[in-house]
Amino acid sequence: MPTVKTILAIAQLDCAAEEQVLQKAVGGMPGVALVECNVVTRRMSVTHDAASVTVEAIAARVRSVGMTPTIITASGAGTHGWGAHADGAPAGADCGGAACASDAVHAGPADDTRPWWIKYGPFILSGVLAAGCEAAYFASVEETSWPIIAASVASMLLGGRETFYKGWIALKTFTLNINFLMCVAVIGGAVIGAWPEIALVVFLFGLAELIEKKALDRARDSVRGLMAMAPDEVSVKQEGGSWKVTRAGEVPVGAIVQVKPGERLALDGVVVAGESSVNQAPVTGESVPVEKKIGDKVFAGTINESGVLEFKTSGGKDQTTLAKIIRTVQEAQGSRAPTQRFVDNFARVYTPIVCVVAVLVAVVPWLAFNQPFYPWLYKALVLLVIACPCALVISTPVTVVSGLTAAAKRGILIKGGVHLENGRKLKVVALDKTGTITEGKPRVTDVQAIGAKSKDEVLRIAASLDALSQHPVAIAVVAAWSGERASVEAFKSLTGRGVEGRIDGAAYFVGNHRLAEERKVCSPEVEAVLAGFEVQGKTAVVVASVSRVLGVIAVADTPRESSVEAIKSLHDMGIKTLMLSGDNQSTASAIAKMVGIDEAKGGMLPEDKLAEIERLTKEHGDAIGMVGDGVNDAPALAKSTIGFAMGAAGTDTALETADVALMQDDLRGLPEFIALSRRTSEVLAQNITLAIGIKAVFFALTLGGWGTMWMAVIADVGASLLVVGNGLRLLGWRTGLAETLGSNKGGSPA
Repeated sequence: MPTVKTILAIAQLDCAAEEQVLQKAVGGMPGVALVECNVVTRRMSVTHDAASVTVEAIAARVRSVGMTPTIITASGAGTHGWGAHADGAPAGADCGGAACASDAVHAGPADDTRPWWIKYGPFILSGVLAAGCEAAYFASVEETSWPIIAASVASMLLGGRETFYKGWIALKTFTLNINFLMCVAVIGGAVIGAWPEIALVVFLFGLAELIEKKALDRARDSVRGLMAMAPDEVSVKQEGGSWKVTRAGEVPVGAIVQVKPGERLALDGVVVAGESSVNQAPVTGESVPVEKKIGDKVFAGTINESGVLEFKTSGGKDQTTLAKIIRTVQEAQGSRAPTQRFVDNFARVYTPIVCVVAVLVAVVPWLAFNQPFYPWLYKALVLLVIACPCALVISTPVTVVSGLTAAAKRGILIKGGVHLENGRKLKVVALDKTGTITEGKPRVTDVQAIGAKSKDEVLRIAASLDALSQHPVAIAVVAAWSGERASVEAFKSLTGRGVEGRIDGAAYFVGNHRLAEERKVCSPEVEAVLAGFEVQGKTAVVVASVSRVLGVIAVADTPRESSVEAIKSLHDMGIKTLMLSGDNQSTASAIAKMVGIDEAKGGMLPEDKLAEIERLTKEHGDAIGMVGDGVNDAPALAKSTIGFAMGAAGTDTALETADVALMQDDLRGLPEFIALSRRTSEVLAQNITLAIGIKAVFFALTLGGWGTMWMAVIADVGASLLVVGNGLRLLGWRTGLAETLGSNKGGSPA
């Protein structure tokens, strides 16, 4: 039977407790293969048999445990089954099989616009009553007196209704979570007559839950902030030449849109009129505005700074580069990072063990050693409250999401927490040359004829053949010829070597040194010319007929200034660099020397680059990075531990191929990513240590007789707040290249 994936937004999915309930309720349905929840995005992904489990049945099961589902993608169709898109598209509008960018607004419940005294009044009264009960008890009022009991019950009903309801749901689904354990603790506290204390415990638990939700909302708002960068309305040119303000989601592809100085762009497109500088930092992370003129690409979410621009839209609101970034971040947030998988597995074992220990603490001293029952029951109740691993479970997703969002804001698009964590492990980084180390915009510097044909004839033949190729060197050759090109027949592209075809009935090829040797047309004279250009770091292109070389064209591609800085940064971080180039060895070595790369290998075809990555992996393990353009380097990018695509803004292939996309043509994003990965790993370690350490301390205090239930609540939710706050610091992460390398550990949070 076909297996499909359904994604739902769950308004009440705020912590591990709700996740456990959903796992039990939905995961237990026949035909459901896998249930994955993410408390940061408030989303649940269900992999199920399409025939035996309907989307409506899944939604009904979610509602049965007191939660409200909103379908994001239904039955793999990529549609919004219920409700409309945030951008105004109708319900059920096609999203191409993935959640559209507008789905970010479905991450949580609708904003509560009630006055604060209505929203929080009952809860505040609950706290006043609980504090009053505790004060009366310390003033020697009997804690089991009817006024104290009545006030305590009223306090718990006002402040703990949600906790008790969730506890009842947990009981129905046989789920051992914090709400269930809190209810058990309240019942136990009532049995032993600790009414003021359990009232205070319920209030403190509710208060901490409220604060934790607010903290988590900050992580959720980071994604909403990305979405808000594109305005909802644009000025669209009408047939008569007038301009009409239109919703961005309703603008057709190919429409002419106007953007004035100071306005944000709502859609992607190509400039057709006007010149201006555009701040592209929201998409590419570039700190300096980029000059835009007719023919240049512009991106949604960027800011027009000076002149008026008119551009032709190249896609709808859900097809913009910004929308792709948002979707990628959301999908990455939903994936489990290695540390998170470890924590989840640990929590599944840890909680039942602690609960068993609590039961033993309650009954063993009483039955085996004739100890008083109530004091040991009290200690057991405290241990039950401590048992919940909420802080441990929430620590990893908040940290990872904060790291992913911080990277996206700096033009580094990471496709999953696994890549964010693995970045710190990189020992060797292999880099393509053209467009990565160099500008990727080579130009012809020399044309040398060999034989009877003139330089112009050699360049004409080469330009005519190369006009059908999109390789950067071919584009440079075509640009160097200003005359009329010849018609080409039987054209063929020779991957990693060059092109060939027939002009005026004669066969010619244009290619690299390797191709010339394979066609056996090299001579001592040709070899000398090639060697001379290659020593200068120029790419030499051979133009030849079937039997002899007609000439050699030299093309130079200037190394980027940022490449020198980036390579130095990688070296200072202890990472070895290797350049893999399709150019000859001499050219590759010359360019590598210019930018400071450790080693260069030339004459590399795509399969050669793949083989080199495989060799490095065998030698160094899963610690190899590969940087390329996402097309010719696709096999090597896929085989490496982490594949990096350079200059991925607006490039679908690069976004799809790489694990990490550097949205601007700046290699300095690579050491920044590694620095962020190292910092994220540090924060993860800190959070896990905090979560487990605080539990261990209060566990010991309880067994020693010093722990109380309200202290246990503070230990549990206090630890949650600490790890959430610590993880959120990554949202303000900043680094400069000098900082990146100072400590060999990356930047520090702001």
